[in-house]
Amino acid sequence: MTAVTEVAEIKDLRVEIEGRAIVDGVSLRVLPGKVTALVGASGSGKTTTGLALLGEYPAGARVSGDVRAPDGLVGYVPQHPASVLNPARRIGALLGDIARYQVRGLPRARRREAARERILRALSLAQLPAQKVMLRRYPHQLSGGQQQRVVLAQALLLGARAVVADEPTTGQDVLTKRRIVDQLAAVARQGIGIVLLSHDLEVVRTLADEVLVMRGGQVVESGPAERLWLAPRHPWTRELLAGQTQFLAGTPALQGRPVLHVRGLTARHSRTTVLRAPELTLRAGECLAVVGRSGSGKTTLGRCLAGLHRDHGGEILLDGAPLPRSLRDRTRDQLAAVQYVFQDAKAAFDEHRPVLDQVARTATRLRGTTQGEAMAEAASTLTTLGLTDDLARRTPHRLSGGELQRAALARALLARPRVLICDEITSGLDTVTRRGILDTLTGLLRDRHDLSLVLITHDLDTAALGDRIAVIDAGELVEQGPAREVLTSPRHPFTVSLVETSVRLAAGTRP
Repeated sequence: MTAVTEVAEIKDLRVEIEGRAIVDGVSLRVLPGKVTALVGASGSGKTTTGLALLGEYPAGARVSGDVRAPDGLVGYVPQHPASVLNPARRIGALLGDIARYQVRGLPRARRREAARERILRALSLAQLPAQKVMLRRYPHQLSGGQQQRVVLAQALLLGARAVVADEPTTGQDVLTKRRIVDQLAAVARQGIGIVLLSHDLEVVRTLADEVLVMRGGQVVESGPAERLWLAPRHPWTRELLAGQTQFLAGTPALQGRPVLHVRGLTARHSRTTVLRAPELTLRAGECLAVVGRSGSGKTTLGRCLAGLHRDHGGEILLDGAPLPRSLRDRTRDQLAAVQYVFQDAKAAFDEHRPVLDQVARTATRLRGTTQGEAMAEAASTLTTLGLTDDLARRTPHRLSGGELQRAALARALLARPRVLICDEITSGLDTVTRRGILDTLTGLLRDRHDLSLVLITHDLDTAALGDRIAVIDAGELVEQGPAREVLTSPRHPFTVSLVETSVRLAAGTRP
């Protein structure tokens, strides 16, 4: 029997920063056609381990161990796709650079058509339309999900024997997530080894052949995926898996008076209408979950409410009074009343200033508190959300994605808002951290009767936190109602498709 030769391998990897090991003694084999998943909480060392396969390490890191990829190039799909897409170049140009390199050995007369065929095939495999309009767009003109699929197309064009996929389904709706799962499975069937770094245990169970569970930079348990699900041996593995099913029931709504009321909202990007919401109400003490596919208009709705997208018609009323379309025209009280927590927490922070200082500034700027009071309140809030004083005093690049997301939530809470808009804030988090943040949000709604929550999410399990759910498809508000009713008896065909696909994915059905 012929032994299988790995396409990449890590042996006893140790990565130290300032004397602290962030990865310690990690080993893994990447086999052709197999999916190896690394799971664990934010900051566990998954991304550092994955990047080691590309020969990339944090600045100033001391590295020991052996990392090798005998067949050369390793592809990479990052957690934050905008960070690797040149904002000044169109999508067609970004993909064309790679495709032309791939066909350079062909006769000159065949290169252009061969490159075009490769681009169209990669776009199709990455679930992106191959029309000219897509190729002519710049990265900022795409949704987060579309950006991620462009990066996936780049990785597919590279022709690597191994691909590191860092949270590839983060921020994706359940239908797009299913397509990405199908695509990664198809890539594996072509003999490419995949290293999947993910908090999404449903995706891991569906895709992975082998799973490594990480905590504190070390592998605490490893084995075949199905064995880990059926018989986890380490307490941390059991806690992670328990977090997968312990989703929150909807918080009882305090049928309070309307806080935000939307009437005849029509939002545009340039001359294109991207969202229509004829009527939508958020009541005091209520959680409204807004669900839909990537690029459907969910984020545009949230940005209109927060004054971040001014190109819209209709009315947005706060306590019955119209809110100015632009945050620049809103009063300090109005700015404090409606706070927005972004999906990409990293991009929302100044990389040169300590996180604690940036969180505290909200209280001084919007509530007029003294610097000392603001710092004390910021430190207390961050601690409540699980960030130690040491972490709070670091600059953003020294925190994990999950830690930064909690810091972003703390910053918004220091405004003491009436309405908190959370845009996919749990999509990139492990199950334990996600459950902690959802528990925090539930506690806030329970303890602060004047707080209402707009929870923008692609994930129906997270949406179950809501008292009510609003469903958006292709820029149209197609359904809204009590959460239990929408999730168990959906009326619109798109909602039916979302619910059915979510059930199949949760069952771990392999493509």
